[in-house]
Formats: sequence, C-alpha cells, structure tokens
Amino acid sequence: MMKITITGSLGHISQPLTKALIEKGHTVTVLSSTPDRQSAIEALGAHAAIGSLENVDFITDTFTGADAVYCMIPPGNYFDQNLDLLAYFRRLGHHYAQAIRQSGVKRVVNLSSIGAHLDKGNGILLGAHQVENILNELPPEVTIVHMRPLGFYYNLYGFVDMIKKQGVMAANYGGDDRLTWVSPEDIAAAVAEELVTPFTGRKVRYVASDELTGNETARILGEAIGKPNLTWNIIPSEQMRSGLEAVGMKPDIAAGLVEMYASQHSGLLGEDYYRHQPAVMGKVKMTDFAKDFAAAYKQG
Repeated sequence: MMKITITGSLGHISQPLTKALIEKGHTVTVLSSTPDRQSAIEALGAHAAIGSLENVDFITDTFTGADAVYCMIPPGNYFDQNLDLLAYFRRLGHHYAQAIRQSGVKRVVNLSSIGAHLDKGNGILLGAHQVENILNELPPEVTIVHMRPLGFYYNLYGFVDMIKKQGVMAANYGGDDRLTWVSPEDIAAAVAEELVTPFTGRKVRYVASDELTGNETARILGEAIGKPNLTWNIIPSEQMRSGLEAVGMKPDIAAGLVEMYASQHSGLLGEDYYRHQPAVMGKVKMTDFAKDFAAAYKQG
C-alpha cells in the first residue's frame, strides 16, 4: 500500500479520488485551506492537512514521505477584479515544483486540461500549459503524468438561468460543433489509476466520458427538463464577451474564456486530443448527468 497526498480538499475530483484510494487500502492525506473541512476529511478515513497553497513550507511538509502526490490548481474567482489569473497559475505551479523538489517525492499526477498543448490561442487555458512546463523542469527521476480532462459536465449548470429566461442555450461555440464531456468521477478514477501505476518520465493522459454535438447535448438536457426542442445557438464572440462583462466578470478573464471557447469552435483546442484519444471512455454519460441537471434546473 502507498502513502498518497491529495490537493483540492473535498472538491469535485478530490473527494471521489480520496474515497477510491482509501477503499483500496492506501494511506491518504488531503490538503485543504478550510478548517471546517477537517472533520469531513477525517470521516472518509483520510488525514487532514489544513493550510494554504500559498505556503510552500506547508505543501513541502505534507508532500514529505508521500509515495505519490496529486496536484491541482484551485479555480480562481473570475469576478475578482484584482485577480491576475495567469500569474496565479504560475505562482502555484512554482510552489508545487518547489515542494516536490524539497520533499523528494518521485511520483506526481498533475491536473491539467485539454488545450494545455497550446502556447497561444487557448485563452485562460494558457495557465495549464505554463504549469505543465514548470513541472516538466523538475529532475527526470520525478515521474509526472499530466491529466488533461475535456469539458466538465458541471460547467453546463451555467446555462440554467439562460434556458429559463431565453429558452435556448447560447455561446460562441456549440451548435453542431463536436464536443467532448467528462465527469469528475471518471477523472478521479483515472487519477487513482495513474497514482498507483509504475511509470517513468513524463506522460499526458486525456480523460473523457461522452462525445456529442452541442445540439445533441441540448436535446438530452432539454428532454430531462421538459424542453425536448432545446437548441444550442452559436453567437458572436463579441456578444458573449460583452455578456460576461455585464454580469461582472473581470474583462481580461472574460476575453480569455471567449478565446478558449472560440478555439473549441474552430477545432484548435481539441486537435491534440483527437490525436491521442483515450482507448476507453469514462462510465458517466450525458444522460446520467442530465438527471443532476434537471434537479438543479428545478431548484434554480
């Protein structure tokens, strides 16, 4: 059995990941910046390490003695007008690299993203690209697997209010675009596998659960909420950017999101994924997620 350290507190991926590893008999430490999470972490059978990812000494201490670590950059607040998102990614990437180097841990699984192969044109995902590069500068004896999930199902919750008010889904991608979706549970299963599987060097692994067009996605979600004719319309990038800014999103982050989605519409974002598709798709399909979407729609 292994000693494994998990970042990400009890988030969408880290909680099912922690459960899966403990069920296999591994000793798991979970990092969280929220003291209130300690009892919930311990209830899973894991050790809780409460502290900040801005504290390199804290990260180093929790990594020390681990056989493997799972690193992820917590999402930033896109409505924080003072947030420099790319600088935030680089800073935490360097913190992780320093902690890995100082702790002597030799196996790392890093949560990256589709589009991380690009050094331009990928909008906010440039941060994931930069973190991969930072970690790849570690000594070659440190094994690193970069997990690149596709579009998270739960991002679709962002359309609930639009569907209620406008009766459609609309963005600068969608329509008949080929879209690939992923469940956090399927990501957790893949991460758990990589943490315990012997490997040397550097590796990229894509994780996906289902592949549909935007309109096929809309139809499945629409049927679940009683709107079987729901469509996903493509709107101009400028219109989408203006809409994001109108609800308070920091302008440069809004521009980065719009650029990311535009690269999905053009096919640029997924070009490397389609060259290195996973041999097996995840278990959670859009029809499964649609049940959760319908529940959120009803409550929202």
